Amino acid sequence: MTAPAGPTVPLPNPDGTTRAYRPRTEPRAFTTGAPLASRTVFSAAHVVADPYADTSPDSPAAVDWDATLAFRRHLWSHGLGVAEAMDTAQRGMGLDWAGAAELIRRSAAEAKAVGGRIACGVGTDQLTGPAGLDAVRAAYEEQLALVEETGSQAIVMASRALAAAARTPDDYLELYAHLLRQAGEPVVLHWLGPMFDPALEGYWGSSDLDAATETFLEVIATHPDKVDGVKISLLDAQREIDLRRRLPEGVRCYTGDDFNYPELIAGDDRGFSHALLGIFDPLGPLAAEAVRLLDTGDTGGFRKLLDPTVELSRHLFQAPTRFYKTGVVFLAWLAGHQDHFAMVGGLQSARSLPHLARAYELADGLGLFPDPQRAAARMTSLLAVYGVAR
Repeated sequence: MTAPAGPTVPLPNPDGTTRAYRPRTEPRAFTTGAPLASRTVFSAAHVVADPYADTSPDSPAAVDWDATLAFRRHLWSHGLGVAEAMDTAQRGMGLDWAGAAELIRRSAAEAKAVGGRIACGVGTDQLTGPAGLDAVRAAYEEQLALVEETGSQAIVMASRALAAAARTPDDYLELYAHLLRQAGEPVVLHWLGPMFDPALEGYWGSSDLDAATETFLEVIATHPDKVDGVKISLLDAQREIDLRRRLPEGVRCYTGDDFNYPELIAGDDRGFSHALLGIFDPLGPLAAEAVRLLDTGDTGGFRKLLDPTVELSRHLFQAPTRFYKTGVVFLAWLAGHQDHFAMVGGLQSARSLPHLARAYELADGLGLFPDPQRAAARMTSLLAVYGVAR
């Protein structure tokens, strides 16, 4: 097959050399559509920084609200739900609680206006120093009340403050039981592993994941009617499958495994996972197209479409995994969802140029860019800033 005509992009290698990459010339066609039927799928969406604001990494985030909400409309148009104010939105890494609260209010209002599905993160990040269990409980309650006031579903996130304050599994059992009693509607419980946030090491009262799993399941068993589902972000497919099979009837498993999501969503003869994924921010239209195949019973077509995306996801989420957000925003810029590559907290500098170059190459190969020429031009402009010449 003859290579398509067009200029090449000089992508850098880690050893200081460059390789000539020839971008694709035509975009991949994606169609918008109604909400997905066979799986409940949330994309954990990023925020768009305001690049003109005079801020520093340790000052409150300045958000471009128009671009941020436009990106959510893009996800909703493809039938995806939006998981709002999660770690993808840099909570605890540039976006503080005041900014997250404003994001939740605005995004929830936009969801109502356009008929989009939304669930919002509930945490304790208004606590900025050491705190006892009572303070942690009050912080969770404040955030839960705000999310429920907006009419959004709540996602109860893992808390750095709780990880620091808790001394035994019973501390987790008591606090989560209290929150579930407070919740007006069923919530999603989020187990985020330390690969995403090192401060969460030992969550549920133990660094032994088998012991932690038992505590987690006991939390659910106390009020299964108040738990819509659980989001598991441990990057361990078999552990998720084992836990999924032990959930009470009616409690869903939402995969947060950005390494193994195709097999987990496809499932087996004993069940499947729904999805709440950061990688579905850049993959949104393609992921929706794949799940629509599942809606028709075409598991093979689903895997054929989604399996090739895993290499990109594993690249973006490589250690240190918590910096995956840089790649997500980078691809949003290349795709034309925002006019700049700037991030709250200055995290656009958190990944190397070779890392970004490989992300561009993989995403272009998948056809993720609506305008491949624009993506190539933006990639070339970034390379020029770093001193890479054609």
